Amino acid sequence: MQEDKVNQLDESKPKSSTAQREPLHSAQHKPGTGKLFIWLIIIFLVGLGVFWVMRQRKNSTGAGKGGPGGKGMTGPVPVVAGTVAQKDVPIYLDGLGTVQALNTVTVRVRVDGQLQKVAFNEGQDVVEGDILAELDPQPFLTQVRQNEAKKSQDEAQLANANIDLKRNEELLKQKIVAQSVYDTAKALAHQLAATVNADQAAIDSAQVQLNYATVKSPINGRTGIRLVDVGNIVHANEANGLVVITQLKPISVVFTLPEQNLGEIHKQMLQGDLKVLAVERDNKTVLAEGKVAVIDNQIDTTTGTIKLKATFPNEDLKLWPGQFVNARLLLTTRKNGLVVPASVVQQGPEGAFAFVINDDQTVKMQPIKVGRTDNGVAMIDEGLTAGEHVVVDGQYKLQNGSKIQVGQPGGKQAGNPSEGKSGRNNGGNGKPGEGKSGKGRTNAEAQ
Repeated sequence: MQEDKVNQLDESKPKSSTAQREPLHSAQHKPGTGKLFIWLIIIFLVGLGVFWVMRQRKNSTGAGKGGPGGKGMTGPVPVVAGTVAQKDVPIYLDGLGTVQALNTVTVRVRVDGQLQKVAFNEGQDVVEGDILAELDPQPFLTQVRQNEAKKSQDEAQLANANIDLKRNEELLKQKIVAQSVYDTAKALAHQLAATVNADQAAIDSAQVQLNYATVKSPINGRTGIRLVDVGNIVHANEANGLVVITQLKPISVVFTLPEQNLGEIHKQMLQGDLKVLAVERDNKTVLAEGKVAVIDNQIDTTTGTIKLKATFPNEDLKLWPGQFVNARLLLTTRKNGLVVPASVVQQGPEGAFAFVINDDQTVKMQPIKVGRTDNGVAMIDEGLTAGEHVVVDGQYKLQNGSKIQVGQPGGKQAGNPSEGKSGRNNGGNGKPGEGKSGKGRTNAEAQ
């Protein structure tokens, strides 16, 4: 019995342990699970590699050496070309200016009185001597008449004194009167003569006051807004006045330039008058042309500038007092200067350069020295020669030695600028960089 129990117990233990290990073994070493995981990793790596290859190909096509204009691209780069021109180039000095009236007068009354009449219209052009206003003249006219009456009275006394003087002179010769009597008569005559002269001066003074009752224009110009209405009592010491008159023809522009230009300005003024252009704020529209009238006698130490004043005829009244303009002083003219459109000039790590078009329709990066740029035109001091063809637009796709196809701003293709012949299409096959037709002359000339 005991042996049977032991055998049964021994037989039961291995079975239970085996039963417990079999599920664990089957979970860890299930057939096909590891291979699936490996294949998923391989697929992921392959996809990642394809993505990397496509990205590198895209980058190399857009910006690498095999991109547009690079050595690896088969098609030429479309560009717009221009020609280096040679002509006389004016050298301007630009400054900010303010238009000022040549003369500005605030018309005031010179005597006190009631404003009886205003004889001008606001904004009217007047000339020197035109009547602008009238005051009540009666008080001044009365004073004139009073002084004239006083003079007449004194003249009568003077006439009587002269008669007495003449009589005493005859009596003195006959030794009938004493010398003292003659001297007294003579002094009285002189005194009355001086009184008559004083009366005449009083009459003249009263007449001046009467004349001041009529207000006249002191200059040629244009009236502004009326400052006093008819019927008001005006005084000579009032600050506002009746009206402001500004002289518009001619007119002045005051502008400033850097003090570094003063020496050259003096040098050019010795050779003749310097022309000044008054240009609108858009820096394109020329309003008027004048000449330098005066250079200020000192430099502004706070700004390091010198002030100049130019005079303009202003017959068409395009310049107005208080207006801001760009003043362009024509300093000199560079004879046979080289000019190109300003877009030709490119900036690199080593300075300014331009893409010069070779005969084989490739480009070369040519270092240049730019003298000045004005109104979209650059003046070249060094690096280019007259007649050379340069790239005006499309430089951002180019490198040194890039193959190009000259086109027009509207997108049409042009032929080789160095050959001067018309180009033909290739049977309409649509190859990159080949247009339908083109002319030998470039489409962008320096203005």
